[in-house]
Amino acid sequence: MPDLLLELFGEEIPASMQARAAEDLKRLVCNGCRGANLPFETAKAYVTPRRLILRITGLPKAQPDAREEIRGPKVDAPDKAIQGFLQGNGVSRDQCEERELAKGVFLCAIIKHQGRPTMEVLAEILPKVFADLPWPKSMRWGSGSTRWIRPLHSILVLFDGTVVPLTFAGINSGIQTQGHRFHAPESFDVLGFADYRDKLAAAKVIIDPDERRKTISEGARRLAQEAGLTLVEDDGLLAEISGLVEWPVPMLGSFDKRFLDVPSEVLVATMTVNQKYLSLRDAEGDLSPHFIAVANLEAQDGGWKIIAGNEYVLTARLTDAEFFWTQDKKKSLASRVPALDEVVFHAKLGHLGDKVSRMEKLAAELAGYIPGADAERAQRAAHLCKADLVSDMVYEFPELQGVMGQYYALNDGEPADVALAIRQHYSPAGPMDNCPSEAISLCVALADKLDILVGFWAIDEKPTGSRDPFALRRAALGIIRMILENNLRLPLKNAFALAQDAYEFSGGPDSNLLDFFADRLKAHLREQGMRHDLIQAVFSLGGEDDLVRIIGQVQALEEFFASEDGANLLTAYRRAANILRIEEKKDGLAHDGAVHQELLQQKEEFDLAHALGFAVVQIDEALASEDFAQAMTAMAGLRRPVDGFFDSVTVNTEDDALRGNRLRLLSEIRQTLHKVADFSEIEG
Repeated sequence: MPDLLLELFGEEIPASMQARAAEDLKRLVCNGCRGANLPFETAKAYVTPRRLILRITGLPKAQPDAREEIRGPKVDAPDKAIQGFLQGNGVSRDQCEERELAKGVFLCAIIKHQGRPTMEVLAEILPKVFADLPWPKSMRWGSGSTRWIRPLHSILVLFDGTVVPLTFAGINSGIQTQGHRFHAPESFDVLGFADYRDKLAAAKVIIDPDERRKTISEGARRLAQEAGLTLVEDDGLLAEISGLVEWPVPMLGSFDKRFLDVPSEVLVATMTVNQKYLSLRDAEGDLSPHFIAVANLEAQDGGWKIIAGNEYVLTARLTDAEFFWTQDKKKSLASRVPALDEVVFHAKLGHLGDKVSRMEKLAAELAGYIPGADAERAQRAAHLCKADLVSDMVYEFPELQGVMGQYYALNDGEPADVALAIRQHYSPAGPMDNCPSEAISLCVALADKLDILVGFWAIDEKPTGSRDPFALRRAALGIIRMILENNLRLPLKNAFALAQDAYEFSGGPDSNLLDFFADRLKAHLREQGMRHDLIQAVFSLGGEDDLVRIIGQVQALEEFFASEDGANLLTAYRRAANILRIEEKKDGLAHDGAVHQELLQQKEEFDLAHALGFAVVQIDEALASEDFAQAMTAMAGLRRPVDGFFDSVTVNTEDDALRGNRLRLLSEIRQTLHKVADFSEIEG
């Protein structure tokens, strides 16, 4: 089956846009083929800084012929109606069949569509795809009106080795492309994908970004090993670098050891953010005064001039960082706090200075829930935690917020735990980030995120769908992780109320905020393999906001429902709940209230009533002491008397008093089990 090879060749595409652009190209072309009834086998996109590439295999040479059937009027319909149908569909009476259907005999037009050549269809599809590529930014060039990410130079489109004739942005498609900008800038003809790939490789272009990443990674590790150093792994940076080069050549450079007096995070940020260099560590694990730059060519002199140039530029960058570090230390963090009053946090929530004031109060109050936390130190850390935002270093490197705050705090003589809290209060910044574990760090990190959530909830800036501009889902997940990973007994309602008081809002916290946390908790635990329905079953009881306690209940429920007793009791519960629902709807009243002992007749009724009374006491005691395993044992003890009741007792007896009492007995089953979880939410 024929293949399609497509290349859009032009000026450099920003590295951050390449992967998305390649996937968008594949998606749009594949959707176009499917919509045009052109099946295919495989589709794979490639991307380099200068070209978008797509290969589709197994396309047919033409669309398959199609047969369309259109039902018309009845055969005995007025002639005017029949003629209108025939003319409207461009068919004659001979091209119609008579079809006997339930409501009579109808005319059915049979229209045959001959499949068009694939090349002809592609010539229509592809220019529309090129125009529809959703670039985040676009530009015009020359005198043309076409908008694209960067100016295009050529379009290569081959189907079965033949050019697909099309025009886009004033460029006609052809069979030619170019190699590396410096090593092989000449144009050359291409016959197919294998020929295209091999010729480009010979022309110093690697079209596969994964292969370029591998080349960079292996080359960097080899250079590091030869120098007795270790490469600092950074997958994100590696992917970005691979989007900057078509023929990657790693090179080892160095910088003056004096810069090692500057915090290593600053040096790494300078190399990573500004220069796209890979960092190295020595045998002791300390940052080495070396780096790996990745050139986009093979230099004739072995790369000495390239290395020297990169060293020169890096020295200038590090000199700036050294200056920022020196100047920032001349001013204490505490003296920077008033400047936060000039920085807007949110138009409706005040300035950063207002946020810091709220966090001070909140962190001190949260200290009462965190073992080993000192309220005064928590307050001090909260007071200083945002001050580095107005430092020169963080202005230059925003990603170092918190990190520089720790260094500056230690330089000011602040306690180590206060300084650490300044660094860690943004954590966890994502699902892969570590949670704080030190007491003061937890106080400030929790205060920061609770302030954000309660504040934005109060002004009705809640996440909607995939939209979450203030990262509120991340903040909630951070709170959940900190509570669970540190086993904190921090009731969420109490935490929300404390944050609400710090804002001095009137009224209580939005009740929907707890539901939001329940959804985040379920998502978090589902990723860990826990059952979301059991989470919901515990939350549905209402009033439970102690996450550690909830997890304990959920874990105990998981073990219980994995057992035979749990599965059978769930079945019995559903039977009881179904009977109650039907009968209460019929009677128009709820069959709650105490069971009348004098109306118990059969042994199975007595046994069940006794078992329920005993189980209630056991469950209450177990829940009070958080012995959830014992609570499950108490529920398991109900299995036999409940089964015996359903096997031997008729609930809907003709005696209304007896019937009502037995329904109340079923209601007591439901109420007893709902002490542990809402069984109606449990699946399975």
